[in-house]
Amino acid sequence: MALPQEKLLFSPEQYLEFEREAEERSEYFDGYIIKMAGESLSHSRICVNLAREVSTILRGKPREALSPNMKVRSENKGMFAYPDLTVVCGEPVFHDRQRDVLLNPRVIFEVLSPSTEKFDRGAKFMRYQSKLPSLSDYILVSQDVPFVEHYARQTGGGWLYVSIFGTENSLRIDSIDCTVKLDEIYERVEFDEKQMSDFLDDLEEED
Repeated sequence: MALPQEKLLFSPEQYLEFEREAEERSEYFDGYIIKMAGESLSHSRICVNLAREVSTILRGKPREALSPNMKVRSENKGMFAYPDLTVVCGEPVFHDRQRDVLLNPRVIFEVLSPSTEKFDRGAKFMRYQSKLPSLSDYILVSQDVPFVEHYARQTGGGWLYVSIFGTENSLRIDSIDCTVKLDEIYERVEFDEKQMSDFLDDLEEED
């Protein structure tokens, strides 16, 4: 997500009217229409890998994976976003007859980019936590190193954090009975040796 291009504030209805006619995707946050940036090769590969693996695992079950073209709306209509992958359980519930804005996602995946990481970790996740009661799992996937962060909503309302590093490990999502291997998520993704080394150094310092 890029920074807001206009200072003029829009209503959710104005955003949807604009977005449904636009050639390029934009998200909406508290009155701002925000153009979405393009994606790198690694980002694209990870998104395709995730969609392939998760949809295959869920095949034949009462839940399904939806593409990055499906919008998700927060409960207060303050945010309309395009997750990189969304999982819905049971019957999808939509904002209106257009059926292009989902209201009841169970799991959301975001593949992190330099321009989006701060927002994905901060304001977006806070909005999902407080204004998206159907959401049980929020998963952040790094594109620079084989590293996945999993936030799972707990019965008392808190969120359990689990991090997974290394292609030999797997991501387990109990809410949808799904296990995905990181080597499948990162198939054909090439990592920079210096970035890997720096990341490992940072992990050792945290320990």
